[in-house]
Amino acid sequence: MSPGGDFMFQAVPVFIGIIFVIIISIILFSAVKGVAQWSKNNQSPSLNVRAKVIGKRTDVRGGGETRAYSHYYLTFEVESGDRMELRVKDTDYGMLAEGDEGELTFQGDRFLGFERRQNEVQI
Repeated sequence: MSPGGDFMFQAVPVFIGIIFVIIISIILFSAVKGVAQWSKNNQSPSLNVRAKVIGKRTDVRGGGETRAYSHYYLTFEVESGDRMELRVKDTDYGMLAEGDEGELTFQGDRFLGFERRQNEVQI
C-alpha cells in the first residue's frame, strides 16, 4: 500500500470530526443566545409609551426549492425621539401603516401590542 493512502484514512476522519464539532458548537451557541434573549425579555418590565409608526419592512428567507419564511418588522419612534424596530406578527403588520400614532406596549425587544389613537376629524 502506498504511503499516501494511509494519510487519507487518518486525515478524513479528523476533518469530519472537526466539522461535526463546529456545527454542534454553532447550534449550541444559537440555542444559548435564544434562551438568553427570551430570559432577558421576561425579566424586562412591560412598558406603555406613546409612539408613531415610522417604517415597515419584511425579511423573507428561503424560497426557490425550499419554503419561504417572512418576518415582519415595524419601526417606532417614541416621544423622546428614540427609535426601535420590533418584530411583529403578520396580522399586526397588515393592520398598521406608516404614520399611525398611538400607545405601544413592549417588553424588552418583544412587541406586545399597539393601540392606534383615533384622529378627530373636524368639520
